[in-house]
Amino acid sequence: MKRILVTGGAGFLGSHLCERLLERGNFVTCLDNYFTGAVDNIAHLRGHNNFATIEQSVIDPVDVRFEEIFNLACPASPVHYQSDPIYTFKTSIIGTMNLLELASKTGAKVLQASTSEIYGDPLIHPQTEAYWGNVNTMGIRSCYDEGKRGAETLMHDYHRTRGVNIRVMRIFNTYGPGMNKADGRVVSNFIVQALRGDDITMFGDGLQTRSFCYRDDLVEGMMRLMDAPDEVSYPVNIGNPGEFTMRELAELVLELTGSKSKIVYLPLPQDDPMQRCPDISRAKEVLGWEPKIKLRDGLLRTIDYFKTVI
Repeated sequence: MKRILVTGGAGFLGSHLCERLLERGNFVTCLDNYFTGAVDNIAHLRGHNNFATIEQSVIDPVDVRFEEIFNLACPASPVHYQSDPIYTFKTSIIGTMNLLELASKTGAKVLQASTSEIYGDPLIHPQTEAYWGNVNTMGIRSCYDEGKRGAETLMHDYHRTRGVNIRVMRIFNTYGPGMNKADGRVVSNFIVQALRGDDITMFGDGLQTRSFCYRDDLVEGMMRLMDAPDEVSYPVNIGNPGEFTMRELAELVLELTGSKSKIVYLPLPQDDPMQRCPDISRAKEVLGWEPKIKLRDGLLRTIDYFKTVI
């Protein structure tokens, strides 16, 4: 039985990861201060003999021995990470450093949940792990983008200088049951607005693209990356290469919900990328992973979830 720490374990992805790790027979500790995570997300796990919780921020040092650490701690939606940009940046930098210090002392393996946002508004398409990105250091998204870039730097520096066993996962847009209805992400926004009969708020002309990976596929990729051979210390994109415009997504949500909502167009936020699509060749080759859930099927499951919470 492995002792595993999941920081941000009460979040949308973290809570599902905790479930999967428990199913494998591990002892799982969820560390979360509930800044964006929710107690309700892990309520069904609290009675499990192999599940424990620590209520704190990763900004504060952790001093418990684990064999594996999944670092998912950081506000991930623009609404949340822009609400306190300094806290967001500290979570990525100080939090990651605290976990790497712990790993350096105890020999734990660390997986960093990085992001496609490290590519910024990309100048190449699709994005490969070799691309260094096009990121504004002074914008309203910089606290998240640059925080995650800095966290990746720390991961590789601790690997080179202290021999910490690392994994770096670059997560592309992910959706599914358990999303926060008020997190400001495009999938949750469109579904909630459609179910309520509100206007669908489209930023820009709706021709910007994203690639949407279903939660279960994403967590499967994360677990495979942690289990990969030690030489896999380089970044790996995990996402769905199926690319859709925002307008296509809105129209599909309207179709699947049967909503009569209208699409209204608003100005595009600062530094909002125009294209986002992963090259997952490395994940296929190294992990034998690729997503299985089609967008239509995943949206139907997500819509059914949101019908129960709004």
